Amino acid sequence: MFVVTADQVASRHGADKVADALVWLNSRHRERLLLPADRTAGDELQLLTDDPELVLTLILDLTRDGEWSVGVGIGGVRQPLPADTREATGEAFYAARDAVTRAKKQSTRFALTLAASDDHAPGTLDGSDVEALITLLLTLRERRTDGGWELFDLLSTGLTQSESAEKLGITAGAASLRARAAGIRVERAASEALVRLLDTINRSTTDDSEEAPS
Repeated sequence: MFVVTADQVASRHGADKVADALVWLNSRHRERLLLPADRTAGDELQLLTDDPELVLTLILDLTRDGEWSVGVGIGGVRQPLPADTREATGEAFYAARDAVTRAKKQSTRFALTLAASDDHAPGTLDGSDVEALITLLLTLRERRTDGGWELFDLLSTGLTQSESAEKLGITAGAASLRARAAGIRVERAASEALVRLLDTINRSTTDDSEEAPS
C-alpha cells in the first residue's frame, strides 16, 4: 500500500494550506483513498491508497508549486484498517515518515521509501530506482515555462493541441513547438511507465500487511 505524507513548506511564515488541501483531496479523490486524507500534525497531511496512478498524480500536483515536501512510503499496513488515518500504522507509515524527512532536503521536495523486507531479492526493483525516475520527471517539470504550463493545463482538460492553440491565440505550429519545449509528450510517456513501476513495487509488498493483535 502507499502512504503519502505531505508537509507544508515554510508554514511558519505563511497561511495554513492543509485545510484547503484536505478538502480538495477528500472531495476529488475520496473513492480512490483507503482512508480519508487527514491532518497528522500542524502543517502535515497524510493519506493511504493502493492506487499507483493516484499516487503519481498527487506527487506531481503537490510538488508543482514548491509548497509541499512529499514523501511516499510503500509497504504493509496493519489490518483491519481503522476509521481514522491518524490511528493507522504499519511499515508503509514508517517508510513515509522516512521519505518526507528526506524530501525536505531534496531540491524537488520529493522522496520515496520502500519498507524494509527480508524477502527483497538482490537485483529486483528497489524504491531508490523509482525515486530516481520520479525525481527526473520532477526536474523536467521544474524547467517548464509559464507558457508551457498554460498549454499543459489546457491539454489536461481533454482539449486537443489545435483546440488549445486556438484558446491561447497561437498557431498550431507554435503550440507544437511549445509542447516539445515543455516536454509534454515525454511526461505523458514517463508517467505511464512510472505508474506501472509503482504498481509492480506495490504488488511486491501486498503480503506484508499485518493483522492487528487480538
